[in-house]
Amino acid sequence: MSNKIPGDGEGAEMGLLSHLVELRDRLLRMLLAVGIFFLCLFPFSKTIWTYLSEPLTRHAGTMQAIDIASPFLIPFKVCLLLSVILAAPVLLYQIWAFVAPGLYKHEKRLVTPLLVSSTLLFYLGMAFAYFVVFPLVFGFFNRVAPEGVEVVPDIGRYLDFIITIFIAFGVAFEVPVATVLLVAIGVTTPEDLAKKRPYFIVCAFIIGMFLTPPDVISQTLLAIPMWLLYEVGIFFSRAFLKRKQEFSEAAEAKYNEADMTAEEEAAADELNNSEVPK
Repeated sequence: MSNKIPGDGEGAEMGLLSHLVELRDRLLRMLLAVGIFFLCLFPFSKTIWTYLSEPLTRHAGTMQAIDIASPFLIPFKVCLLLSVILAAPVLLYQIWAFVAPGLYKHEKRLVTPLLVSSTLLFYLGMAFAYFVVFPLVFGFFNRVAPEGVEVVPDIGRYLDFIITIFIAFGVAFEVPVATVLLVAIGVTTPEDLAKKRPYFIVCAFIIGMFLTPPDVISQTLLAIPMWLLYEVGIFFSRAFLKRKQEFSEAAEAKYNEADMTAEEEAAADELNNSEVPK
């Protein structure tokens, strides 16, 4: 005879099915959010492309489209990418809502500020790239062009270039979040991070060399913010550990107080029982 509990396999199958249905609903909501942003942005695709290409056209004047479909596909891609970027808070919330039931209370308390700060820092990195890096880099490239060479970039290659820069600076600005997360899970300590500061600075310049175009300006503009954000991460990780210690001490004091209260009540009950005349 089988020792299988009736309905046990069916319950597990139903649990898995419910998770898959929820995952499907979350994915559909994410696609819907991106689609709504795209439908709102696409009528203004030409204006968006003009604004996005302004740091280059300010120095180069005009751009060219080598491929026949580029005048349509490039603005289309720009609107789609911008829709994903603007919908990032919705996407992250859907991911968070899906995994939150499986997290502990202290994990939920840590994940929420990390998601918010990582999104804001990614936006800040992209803004830094557009308003600071692009004007300096494109101005430098235009100045060093040999005499008699007309700089007329292709719009497709320009899009690939700015996407690379946006991703590089967006990810680089996540350094404080990564630092606090490593300290929170116990991989390292703020003191160890402070001791490894010189190694991180060297690594920041190496990363800038690989993620940015082959010029010193963009490499330096990526490495210096990474170093400064590394210092910010050390500061917040120390504040996090201090707050965690204070919370632990408060919880321990509350536990000891409750334990002492229980002992006092037990002693009082024992005293009352001993005073009862036999």
